[in-house]
Amino acid sequence: MIRLLFGLCFVLLAGCAARAPLPATTPALVVPLQLHVQRQGSEPADWLLVVQREDAALRWTLLDPLGIPLARQQLRDGDWHADGLLRPNPEARELFAALLFALTEHDQLAALYGSAAEQHDPAERRLRQAGDVRWQVRYRSALSFELDVAPGLTYGVAPLPDMTGSQHR
Repeated sequence: MIRLLFGLCFVLLAGCAARAPLPATTPALVVPLQLHVQRQGSEPADWLLVVQREDAALRWTLLDPLGIPLARQQLRDGDWHADGLLRPNPEARELFAALLFALTEHDQLAALYGSAAEQHDPAERRLRQAGDVRWQVRYRSALSFELDVAPGLTYGVAPLPDMTGSQHR
């Protein structure tokens, strides 16, 4: 019983410490977005991410190549909320928060992320937390970039073509 309580406290404290930074308010994104996300690192994977507006919230849905949902979250009122009955997915929530940072327009960065956001070059930006780089983005274009979220964990992000074959945005 004590072991169970200790484990539960550890999980709760770890979850609080690892909370991904969010902007002061939700940035204006051009949605819906359909992105191909390639997880690079020790366990590579290919995913589809769909971001869409739903009333005052942004719904983020991460799908495997067969279309099976891996994670669903809504960003509403400055916080993440579970959307559906999927188990919590801390990696996906971190990915969603980092993508929100990467997709934020340059002219909104200072207002939404304050001094934590750094962009000295249009092709690269960083978010600092507690003095360390939390996320780093290297852009090929506005919707095509590499996103470092942890040592040894990088995501390649690119837009999916729409049904007519043209790129979004």
